Amino acid sequence: MVTLDQLQGAADLVHKVMTPTAQICWPLLSERCGAEVWVKHENHTPIGAFKVRGGLVYMADLRRRRPDIAGVITATRGNHGQSVGFAARRMGIKAVIVVPHGNSQEKNRAMRALGAELVEHGNDFQAAYEHAAILADERGLHMLRSFDPHLVAGVGSYALELFGAVGDIDTVYVPIGLGSGICGTISARDALGLKTRIVGVVAENAAAYALSFAAGRPVSTNSADTMADGVACRVPDSDALAVIQRGADRVVTVSEDEIMAAMRHYFTDTHNLAEGAGAAPLAALIKESRHMAGKRVALVLSGGNIDRPLYADILGRA
Repeated sequence: MVTLDQLQGAADLVHKVMTPTAQICWPLLSERCGAEVWVKHENHTPIGAFKVRGGLVYMADLRRRRPDIAGVITATRGNHGQSVGFAARRMGIKAVIVVPHGNSQEKNRAMRALGAELVEHGNDFQAAYEHAAILADERGLHMLRSFDPHLVAGVGSYALELFGAVGDIDTVYVPIGLGSGICGTISARDALGLKTRIVGVVAENAAAYALSFAAGRPVSTNSADTMADGVACRVPDSDALAVIQRGADRVVTVSEDEIMAAMRHYFTDTHNLAEGAGAAPLAALIKESRHMAGKRVALVLSGGNIDRPLYADILGRA
């Protein structure tokens, strides 16, 4: 957990680089869901995803603590890597990013365009993460995990913006990858003394956090085969899980078809592009719409980075 002072300090740092993102109540989405639906548009950041906030805060602290650092290395499916590349370039730090084979080609190009060295290894995020740890030792690089208090404080700045702009939110739906987004939202909610319920959302095909939340302990899965690469986690982080168990109301699973339908709804109802993880909260709200009728609800649209051929295919399935 991070404090209000830490969240506000992180927000100040983030806002030196980017303006706060919008939170918009979309009439067609509200009509579709039977609730007052506010969308936090993290698809409108400089990298098209919320992760940039955490990268900026983490890298600023790292540069302060280790001014002579040789470079950093991390593993990603894309948005975390773009965040690290964006922030590292601003700080003049070399970034090496490990991605699994078959990763999004457009996210790979974006990371290279930010000056990062890209290494492809393994068939999923966990394999890439384990290889990154090996390379960190071999090359003397600082290993940057996907979950860390500085990342939580940074991404928690979007929750401060949301809660400051929209009052009396009954429930916020947040996608769970490794957990920084939902933990930042829980931290902001608690620091502000609000009663808002926070619901985590995962894909049925990558249900590690849902299984872990139900079991009260980390539960890994053998695969995380979902088109929503931002939530394709099969080994949960124990620190993140502890925060989620204390602060989340529940964790909802959504199917691939439900995620893709939500992506189409975002396009038709708001003309916004949502990647799979970004659309998952809307899919969860639609799934729970009977219970959320008439309430004020917020959705974290965490990112809009998806390869064009895949997105065109999904739109065409309507």
